[in-house]
Amino acid sequence: MKTDTASELLQKRREKVLQLRSNQIPLYPNDFRISHSIEELQGIIADDAPGLSEDHPVFAVAGRMMAINRFGKSAFIRMRDRTGQMQAYIRKDRVGDESYELFRQLDIGDFVGVTGGMFQTRTGEWTLLARDLRLLCKSTRALPEKYHGLKDPEKRYRRRYLDLLMNPEVRDIFIKRSQIIQAIRSFLLDRDFLEVETPMMQPIPGGAEAAPFVTHHNALGMDLYLRIAPELYLKRLVVGGLERVFEINRNFRNEGISTQHNPEFTMLEFYQAYATHDDLMALTEEMVAQAAVYVTGSSVISYQGEKIDLSRPWRRISLGDALTGIGGVAPELLTDKQGLLDVAARNGIQVTKTGRLGKVITKLFDVLVEPKLIQPTFITEYPVEVSPLSRRSDTIPDVTERFELFIAGREIANGFSELNDPEDQRGRFLEQVKDREAGDEEAHLMDEEYIEALEYGMPPTAGEGVGIDRLTMLLTDTPSIREVILFPHMKPAERRKG
Repeated sequence: MKTDTASELLQKRREKVLQLRSNQIPLYPNDFRISHSIEELQGIIADDAPGLSEDHPVFAVAGRMMAINRFGKSAFIRMRDRTGQMQAYIRKDRVGDESYELFRQLDIGDFVGVTGGMFQTRTGEWTLLARDLRLLCKSTRALPEKYHGLKDPEKRYRRRYLDLLMNPEVRDIFIKRSQIIQAIRSFLLDRDFLEVETPMMQPIPGGAEAAPFVTHHNALGMDLYLRIAPELYLKRLVVGGLERVFEINRNFRNEGISTQHNPEFTMLEFYQAYATHDDLMALTEEMVAQAAVYVTGSSVISYQGEKIDLSRPWRRISLGDALTGIGGVAPELLTDKQGLLDVAARNGIQVTKTGRLGKVITKLFDVLVEPKLIQPTFITEYPVEVSPLSRRSDTIPDVTERFELFIAGREIANGFSELNDPEDQRGRFLEQVKDREAGDEEAHLMDEEYIEALEYGMPPTAGEGVGIDRLTMLLTDTPSIREVILFPHMKPAERRKG
């Protein structure tokens, strides 16, 4: 038997829309008012099943029809709203000839409003017995076929609305993403942090080493940059007396797309005066573990087959010790740039930023160590030359009071005691400018206005950025960042007519 093609189905539905319009049927009314969500109605059933009947009380429920089983003069439909699914029974002698004739012209995917009482079917399922049915929105395109669904990743990302409709596990990921953000926000608010907003368009991109997106403001006659990080603005707020601030922010970096990177992503960034990087490591342990319990019910999670224990305390190890103890680099090579470049060559590691020892060290770490850090691990003591905004260590002058957090083989957070010496900061910026002039397009620009703010005095402060997308990947057992971003960036699709 020949099946209808997608274009034939679309044409049939468009013809049906025209027929309904010609019959003066409102296709998109907005006057139906629900009395209960499906979840609320199911709660009433659970609490007071003996008090329910076909005629009393009367409920008004709305949702999208996900299934229709027709039996001549009656039909069962399955409706879905934001809270769940339930069954309704449409009977011609109950709703009347006119309403039933309208129902016969409806399709899976249409939105309906159903009013009626409750009864139990022979199988014991509580069902809404319609005494009135209204069309609330006619769908022109058919939903994906039930059993094969929408599986192709590219189609799922481009039509995320269908992905959410057809794949409950996808909806669950984004519900959990929202819960993670709620848990983090509550955690910080409970500790007297103030949530703030800082500019997304900036005259000087700063706060991270990354290539920015450039735009132009016509009225001001100047180029602006989509922010790569909110750091330098948040620290201005600390100068201004807002001693504990955070922002759950969108950042934009003109970089490649991969399972771990999207050019537009979400970060939590927060700053606490009179705190050190050690304080923030302890705070991060508590915050992430608390979010895990809130979302998954446990501080022990499974990620891609690996059991990960988020219980405190987490391992802390210096960058140098990690390179030697985990990466297999000889200790005497940690100060030998050429020796490290030879190690990179032997391991097939391409090092593009060879001008500074710190850049070579961190590149080797990225390849030789990072993938092996499965359990939560803080890597500390990053070189000064790769940490231009971090405070120097008082005991080891060539490293900073900085950490990065790694879980499941990827970076989750980056934090440090803040550099609040304006002269030292100026010198660090000048070194970055030299790197930029030598060809490093991701190096920091000189920011005189930020240095001026530091000259007014910033108290001892520690700050941190946490990748919300990567944390969501971890707590939802998701391998790709595209699965936790509702609309990931993609190349334009070829559009077909029809």
